[in-house]
Amino acid sequence: MTAPRLTRDTAGLGAAPKAGIVHLGLGAFFRAHGAIYIEEAMALSGGDWGITGVSLKSPTQRDRLAPQGGAYTAVELGPEGETARPVGIVGEVLVAPEDPGAVLAAMAGAELVTLTVTEKGYCHVPATGRLNREHPDIRRDLEQPEAPASAIGYLVRALAARRAEGRAPFTVLSCDNIPENGRLLRGLVLELAEMVEPGLAEWIAAEGAFPSSMVDRIVPATTEDDIAKVEELTGRHDAAPVMHEPFRQWVVEESFVGPRPDLGAVGVELVEDVTPFEHMKLRCLNGTHSALAYLGYLAGAETIADTVARQPLAAYVRHLWAEEILPVLTAPPGTSLEDYAEALFARYANPAIRHRTWQIAMDGSQKLPQRILGTVAETLAAGREPKGLYLAIAAWMAYTSGRDLSGAPIDVRDPLAERLAACWPGEPAEVVARYLALEDVFAEGTDRAALQAGLTEALTMLLAEGPEGAARAVVARG
Repeated sequence: MTAPRLTRDTAGLGAAPKAGIVHLGLGAFFRAHGAIYIEEAMALSGGDWGITGVSLKSPTQRDRLAPQGGAYTAVELGPEGETARPVGIVGEVLVAPEDPGAVLAAMAGAELVTLTVTEKGYCHVPATGRLNREHPDIRRDLEQPEAPASAIGYLVRALAARRAEGRAPFTVLSCDNIPENGRLLRGLVLELAEMVEPGLAEWIAAEGAFPSSMVDRIVPATTEDDIAKVEELTGRHDAAPVMHEPFRQWVVEESFVGPRPDLGAVGVELVEDVTPFEHMKLRCLNGTHSALAYLGYLAGAETIADTVARQPLAAYVRHLWAEEILPVLTAPPGTSLEDYAEALFARYANPAIRHRTWQIAMDGSQKLPQRILGTVAETLAAGREPKGLYLAIAAWMAYTSGRDLSGAPIDVRDPLAERLAACWPGEPAEVVARYLALEDVFAEGTDRAALQAGLTEALTMLLAEGPEGAARAVVARG
C-alpha cells in the first residue's frame, strides 16, 4: 500500500503562518537548524515569522516542497535511535530565475532576510574578502538589475526598493559558516551598491544591519534511503525531509533593524561579539571536519564516523585540537575548549550520522582560508610548526588532483576545480609551489617559505605513506 504524501493537513500543521522572513538558499541545513528555532520561537512568543524560501538557481527544492505546502519532516539521529517531527514554518518557495520580480517583492516586504548560500554564493575572493567583480553572477547583477543572479545582487536591489518606498532597511542575517559573516556580507553589499549608486551605499551603511552569527548542527545530505526511513517512521511519504544530529547551537550578534523573532527564548545566544564563538566553531569543528574529510576520503572512509573509527585518524584529530588549534584560540566566555573538543569527537563518532567525506570535501578552495589557513598563520606567528594542518592541506591538494592515491578518479566539486587539477603532475615541491601561487586561496602575509617547506614535506609523506601512515607520523612527532 502506498503511503500518503506529507502535507500540512496530513501532518496536522494547519495553514502556513504569515511570512515575515525571506530565506535565500533553502537547503537542508537551514531547514534543520534556523527554521526549527524560528518555529519554536513563534510558537512560544507569537509574531508573524513564517518563512518564504528562495532557491537562487534550481527549482528542485520548490518542486519537492510545493506539493507538501512547504511542510517537511526533521529527523533527529541519536546514537539510540531516531525521532521525527513535522515542521510547518515554511510557506511559499520561490525560484529566482523563474520570477525575479516576485523574489524582490517578497524581500522588500520582509522584516528579516536570512541566507545560507555557502561560501561560493558570496561571489567574493575568500583570501581578501572583497567582491569578485569579474564573477559572472555579479556582472549579470549589474547588467540586468531587474533580474539579478547572486544573493548579493538580490539584497542590493531589494534594499534599493525599500529606500525608494521611504522605509527602513530589513535586517540581513547570514547563517553561513564564514568568519564574521555579517561584516563580510555588509562589505560585499556595500561594494556592489556603490557600483550601482553611491547614495544607496551610503544609506545602507548608515541605516542597515548585518548581524554576524555562528551556526552549528551536523546535517548530512538527504539520501533516498533517508526518504524511505522517514516514510517508515511516520507513515507518510516526504520528498524533502532533513536528517540532523541532536546537538544544535546558534549565536547571534544583537544588532537588528526593527522587530525579530524571540530567538533568545528558545536557546539562541544573543551576544555583543560573535567572534570568539565563530573562531571556536570554524576552527575546531569545520577545520577538523575538512581535515578528516580529505584524509578520510583518500583512506577509503565514506563518512566522518567511519573516519574517526580508524585509530590513526582518531589520534590525528585529537592531536590537531590539543597541539595546533586550541593553543591559538581564545575561548568564548564560560567555555572550556578542551570540553568542547571532546564533545565534538563524540559527535563525529555518532554512527547514526552518515556525513559523507565527499560532501564535506566540496568547495575546499572557498573553505580552507576560513577553516584552516588562519590557524596555520597564527601558529607560525607563535613560533610553532602546524605539521598536522600541513597534512590536512596536503590531503586537499591530493584530493583536488582529481585522482586518489590509487589512481581512481575523484568527482571534485569546486569552483576552482580546473585550476587546482592543473597544479598536477610534478614533484611535491613543484605541485606545492603551483598551489601557493593561487592567490584566491593563499593570501599574502603568511610565511611563504615556511608554507612551501612544510607542505612539501607533508605532501611527500602523504604520497609515500598514505593517509593513515602520514597521520601516525604527525602524531608520533608531537
